[in-house]
Amino acid sequence: MITSSSFPLLCLTISVLFLLPLPSSYSADPDPLQDLCVADFSASKPADYNFPCKPISEITSDDFFFDGLTKPGNKTEVFGVSVSAGNVLTFPGLNTLGISLNRVGFAPRGIVPPHSHPRASEVGVVMEGKILTGFVTTKNVFYSKVLTAGEVFVIPRGLVHFQLNVGEGEALEFTAFNSHLPGSATVPLNLFSATPSISDHVLTKTFLVGEDIIDNIRSKFRF
Repeated sequence: MITSSSFPLLCLTISVLFLLPLPSSYSADPDPLQDLCVADFSASKPADYNFPCKPISEITSDDFFFDGLTKPGNKTEVFGVSVSAGNVLTFPGLNTLGISLNRVGFAPRGIVPPHSHPRASEVGVVMEGKILTGFVTTKNVFYSKVLTAGEVFVIPRGLVHFQLNVGEGEALEFTAFNSHLPGSATVPLNLFSATPSISDHVLTKTFLVGEDIIDNIRSKFRF
């Protein structure tokens, strides 16, 4: 839980993550051409993520405030993590601003499994606990470090990475992205929970194992 002693750190963290200017060449989203562009979900299909602007006359102060990070998100039992996402889909005032923020809670030994964000780099701070964070480059070089409260990590855009709770109790981190919708491609779900399923022949050839092992792994991801 966020205590009174950790709250100032959280405030400072959010200020640093959101207010430090990034060069436009590093931004994952196009630069805005107007003061504000609150997402108008009524004018876009659910699969369209470049949302048009809500008419100025319909914009309210509530469009620029979000309390979704004050509480844990829904826990993914198989991985032991809960994610509260503050992106354009939940916080329409972020539309075109090139920023978003997540709250990530970890059960003991919980893991955010290997995944990547195709549209953003990631920076995060550990608020509680002890978290092993690592990523792999396109040349298969692995970088990792165990972080504790107040320590910050960065993940370059598009690289496969993970976070694992290696402490004795629960852990908590906040992460920020330079995109209003960074996206997430989770490796085990992509491979073993895709619809329609990836052929067993492809997976057995990829991992050099038999179909029985592939079927056993796939059964773990039938939610």
